[in-house]
Amino acid sequence: MCGICGTAGFIDKALLEQMANIMSHRGPDDAGIHLSPDAQVGLGNRRLSIIDLSPAGHMPMSNEDGSIWITQNGEIYNFPELRQELEQRGHTFRSRSDTEVLIHGYEQWGLDLLPRLNGMFAFALLDLRAKCDRTRPTLVLARDRFGIKPLYYWLKGNRLIFASEIKAILLANDVHPELNLEALHRYLSFLWTPGPATLFTGIEQLPAAHYLAWSDSGTNRIEITPYWQLRFDPREGMKEMTAAEEVGSILQRAVNRHLIGDVPVGVFLSGGLDSTSILALSTTRNGGTRKAYTIAYRSADAELEQSADDAKYARKVAQRFHAEYHEIEVTPDIVDLLPTVVWHLDSPVADPAAIATYLISKAAQPDLKVLLSGQGADEVFAGYRLHMAHRLAEFVTHIPRTMRNRDGIGLLSALLFLKDHVPGVRPGLLLAAHRFMEKILRNAELPAEERYILGRSYSTQADLRELYSPSLRADLNSSNAAKEFHKHFQDVTGQDFINRMLYVDAKTFLPDLNLSYCDKLSAAASVEVRVPFLDNELVDFMRCLPPKLKLKGFTGKYILRKAMSSIVPNEVLRRRKAGFGAPIRKWLRHDLREMVDELLSREVVRRRGLFDPVAVRKLVNDDRSGIHDNAYRIWALLTLETWQQSFLDKGVRGLDVPRAGLAVAG
Repeated sequence: MCGICGTAGFIDKALLEQMANIMSHRGPDDAGIHLSPDAQVGLGNRRLSIIDLSPAGHMPMSNEDGSIWITQNGEIYNFPELRQELEQRGHTFRSRSDTEVLIHGYEQWGLDLLPRLNGMFAFALLDLRAKCDRTRPTLVLARDRFGIKPLYYWLKGNRLIFASEIKAILLANDVHPELNLEALHRYLSFLWTPGPATLFTGIEQLPAAHYLAWSDSGTNRIEITPYWQLRFDPREGMKEMTAAEEVGSILQRAVNRHLIGDVPVGVFLSGGLDSTSILALSTTRNGGTRKAYTIAYRSADAELEQSADDAKYARKVAQRFHAEYHEIEVTPDIVDLLPTVVWHLDSPVADPAAIATYLISKAAQPDLKVLLSGQGADEVFAGYRLHMAHRLAEFVTHIPRTMRNRDGIGLLSALLFLKDHVPGVRPGLLLAAHRFMEKILRNAELPAEERYILGRSYSTQADLRELYSPSLRADLNSSNAAKEFHKHFQDVTGQDFINRMLYVDAKTFLPDLNLSYCDKLSAAASVEVRVPFLDNELVDFMRCLPPKLKLKGFTGKYILRKAMSSIVPNEVLRRRKAGFGAPIRKWLRHDLREMVDELLSREVVRRRGLFDPVAVRKLVNDDRSGIHDNAYRIWALLTLETWQQSFLDKGVRGLDVPRAGLAVAG
């Protein structure tokens, strides 16, 4: 984990220093800048030392003659193998770091280095040899296959500014924070913004598995090119048992690779299949005691959420695998915590899992720099309820519409009866089950692509038209929030729909939500999070696995369950899917009640001019009275207003880093 930044087309030492310093949380161990006036390129770095803790790992780093410079964020897990091959070809190394492998690898293979890399990375490489060889780009920005590590850029004419975090780019005098209305429409639809756009006009993400080449002369100053593409090639004759054994072996190798480093490595532990598998494989065959961290919210706070059992399962799993278990019961000062989280996210994300990630990382940071996470498993193995909903919808379409509508009403009545009359049944689970079935019943007859998009949505286009002010409604009249989804679906026409969903997940939901908030909020605590389920070898095997072994009947992650059946406890293998979240329903109705009334007041909403004050107040009142569960939509508006106050009103230069109050027990 590091923070990288830079400029091209101009040199500004003071700006580079400021950009690096505002990301000091990403790399508190070391800092550096390199200026190349001849090429008009400057590079900056904040370093979190994990591999080669010595000064030899300092960045920006150069080759022997200073003709190539690099600043990197992330880890290259196959760097020992690449280093050995490069040494055999005559390259000499001065450090033990993975960063130096990138330099010599680029010397040897040029841009063909990128498909060889197994890791999570974002880097900027300056090639001063381009002055003598115009076929070479002067500057290359590159991002890993799935976008585990972020990289943003701003371009105007030949002036390029880039960084790991948007707030660093906003420090430049040329960059003015303005709200991107098209991106706002998508954010309110999905609670996050599909890339490459951000909520800042003119600032975009470099897409995952792409590189950006910038040249200091010529007509085409910048080119953005993919170097890898996810392609499915199912081998229908693959035997189930053989596939399960292979998945187990590959996942073990992936976990081993992700343990590389010169510092201890811990585990995010939710007690679910994914994190339990990671803990099991990182301990049972590797020896030693692994530190594991779990968030536990007070039962009174979590009763309206579906994931309140995490700590119960996590305790049992930690005991089973002899982990050094840390259960963090958190009572956050949410009024102070929300602005801190929003500041670190740069663009608002209305997923409460972001808060849980931040709290676990803060709790682990005194002891650890690296945590392993189970993120990516659902996108690789088909583990989301949305994937199962596709199968259920196919079944539901055979039920007459009148019966479907009646059954929907009956379901809700049954849930309410269970809530009031059956001991031990939690309201949160009932709410989640009802929301899930309601979407399936409502959307069953729609085309599969539309069902998927609505499954990812928290507001329909009709909902948003009612919410918007007349002026915003006119501005967004022809806006299509799902444009990126449709584009990605078209990339995989002809494939089984399970694989098509996984492809769209990998292009949108995974990089732009899950990996994004995980990176930003672990970095906020100076912690690096690694995701073994996105290891190249595992993904390459899974893209060839028949879809029926990913989602078998209504069992998601089927082949992973089979592969882990001899290692993971049965109760975890059978455990239902539970989202990683936070008790926002309780917070909105109690801890954040005054904040909601203040930031979403008629006066504030009217002054912004984006929404209808009456519609916003109705959302809040309906949620508080129990007419509708609007928690996520309210959370999205609250997060958005907090973001606007932080980044649009004050501007990043006028904003001190918020410090959250945090009470931790355990």
